[in-house]
Amino acid sequence: MSAIKIKSEFFNAKDTLECGQVFRYSESGGVYTVYSLNKVAKIYTNNDYTYIETDNADYFASYFDLKTDYNLIFNKILGVNNPFITNVAQLAKGIRILKQDVTETAFSFIISQNNNIKRIQSTIEKLCANLGEKTVKNGVEFYAFPSVKSLASASLEFYKSIGLGYRAEYVKGFAEMLNGGYNLEDLRALSTAQITNELLKVKGIGKKVADCITLFGYSKTDSFPVDTWIEKIYIQNLNGTQKDRVKISNELTSKFGTLSGYVQQYVFYYKRSLENK
Repeated sequence: MSAIKIKSEFFNAKDTLECGQVFRYSESGGVYTVYSLNKVAKIYTNNDYTYIETDNADYFASYFDLKTDYNLIFNKILGVNNPFITNVAQLAKGIRILKQDVTETAFSFIISQNNNIKRIQSTIEKLCANLGEKTVKNGVEFYAFPSVKSLASASLEFYKSIGLGYRAEYVKGFAEMLNGGYNLEDLRALSTAQITNELLKVKGIGKKVADCITLFGYSKTDSFPVDTWIEKIYIQNLNGTQKDRVKISNELTSKFGTLSGYVQQYVFYYKRSLENK
């Protein structure tokens, strides 16, 4: 097992993992354990550095986007010259946009709609415990995210039994679609708008979920997912006038371009967490 070391100024594990972009992690004594597919990593901070301990160093170096210069991104965001955005960026600059597996991301955000984070986490863990393969890595026993075949073979009644409600039909249908040969990786070379249009054809995927998939699954940072929190920020802090969330997303993406995903995570986390302290 190896440990990756990175300065904490632009990698705060808590802020990165608790800002709503990922759901499979746990925390104990300041140490975060992150699960992705059938892989696991432990993340902790010591003095001015964050450490990632894992048997899959290359995978998690990509997962945490360690090759991207976040200092450069941070300074570009400051260059937007908006006092609110500047303040938020300074408070939340330890957030990194995770480069997650697109299939796991898609299922996770279909489950996430009209849901709270604790319930999303609980439901995904039930999904993994029942359909995923038991795995031991880095001395950690956990259940891997299920294969598409396993997800497709599960009954609609099972999905309802783990608390998915109306989302059960969406998850079941999407699993069958992927198991039938639809390949999410085939969309990767398309533009963000093209990927979004393809995802919107899937039953159970609306604009916000599609934007989350493009941002966190395809690393398309010209995506600006809009939910209740972002809508509040748009109106209260950015003096926005649009009422429709699709139009809000389009306006913010037009304004921030390829910085959109970073700005979205900064302001989302600020509104949910930092502003209340």
